[in-house]
Amino acid sequence: MKTVTPAGGSPGPYELAIDPTRSTADTAVRVARLAEEARIDALFAPDLLTFGAQGTIGAQEPLVFVSALSQVTSDIGLIATVSTTFHHPFNLARLFGTLDHVSNGRAAWNLVTSSIGEENFGPGGLPSPEERYARAAETLEIVNALWDSWEPGALRPGPDGQAVLDASRVHRIDHVGEYFSVAGPLNIPPLPQRRPVQIQAGQSAAGMELGARYAEIVFTALPTMEGALSFTKRIRDRAAELGRAPGLPLIFSSFHATYGATEEEAQRLVREKREAIDYERGRAQVADMLGGGVDLSGLPLDKPLPESLLPEVSSVGRRRGRVEIFSGYVRRGYTLRELVIAAQDTGHWSVAGTPEQLADAVEERFRAGVLDVLSLGGLHDPRQHDFVVNGLLHELRKRGIVTSDYGGSTLRENLGLELPARLPAAV
Repeated sequence: MKTVTPAGGSPGPYELAIDPTRSTADTAVRVARLAEEARIDALFAPDLLTFGAQGTIGAQEPLVFVSALSQVTSDIGLIATVSTTFHHPFNLARLFGTLDHVSNGRAAWNLVTSSIGEENFGPGGLPSPEERYARAAETLEIVNALWDSWEPGALRPGPDGQAVLDASRVHRIDHVGEYFSVAGPLNIPPLPQRRPVQIQAGQSAAGMELGARYAEIVFTALPTMEGALSFTKRIRDRAAELGRAPGLPLIFSSFHATYGATEEEAQRLVREKREAIDYERGRAQVADMLGGGVDLSGLPLDKPLPESLLPEVSSVGRRRGRVEIFSGYVRRGYTLRELVIAAQDTGHWSVAGTPEQLADAVEERFRAGVLDVLSLGGLHDPRQHDFVVNGLLHELRKRGIVTSDYGGSTLRENLGLELPARLPAAV
């Protein structure tokens, strides 16, 4: 199993921005070095394309952010989240190709189709999920063709040390599709990994189809073992139908951990978090988890939510996978209070306990074949760092679940991912 940590921490870029003596990347640089020292496999940069989304101000631009971190690290992978809905595939191929070059083969793309931010990209509103995923699929076809447009041997060293180009080994792609027309070829040198690692985030039916067809890793919110087993079987069965190799895509789960030196301490911390919840604000959070079109303002906290309030998932234009998770909670009889508590983890897997107990939970999913990549946060905090590195990671390594060092010079090699077959050149 492989491990990933967020590229950042506290103080974050907005806190750092008010201190003229510091860079807004100071914390991220420190966390990147700590993560590499701990032999965590990759740094993960999320993204938000709007102001004030889900209680936050926004995010630094991920590609620029991890490019900066590439220069203070040497082995750790660099995952940037970038939307296909608001970017052109030729630019994406150049951007991630350049990240792969400046990091010597450590780039990965977490592909999203976006559920917010459309107000910043012209008229028309947010396209339907089906249209967003159709555009994403065409984007991937183009980007992969561009990355494959250089054959081996197209660029070689000459006798004077200068690069010699064999132009007959560089091919146009001549793509004409529903959304894009791209001639190619890619106009940057062939990439160290040939293709950066491809991660996809999205659990709706359209998202699962895209992940099954293209993704090497899928980033998921799977709060229960039952859901993890169901999701993994469905997406891998579909991937097999599409002719992909067994075991693909890898399953990448977020992990919201509450650590305690004892079980009692961990449970106390959970109680304290719950006591600090603003339940009136929490109503809006639950409404957002249900697609944003539900009014929960007058409902009692300690009674189950009426199923009649649930939206038809196909009618929701944003984050359908999250809507399905919270609709399932409602059908199981969760009270509104319980839904508010669950919304604090936004539908992600949440576990509390000692490092050994958390390792038990991770091992259960790993042995069940539903966990290949684990997200671990909190390295910026000394106490949390100790629990993660000297507690959970140490325990997982002792059990032979997590490796103790990097397994290759590129991220693809370290993750054990084979390169897909090269796409044929355009005739």
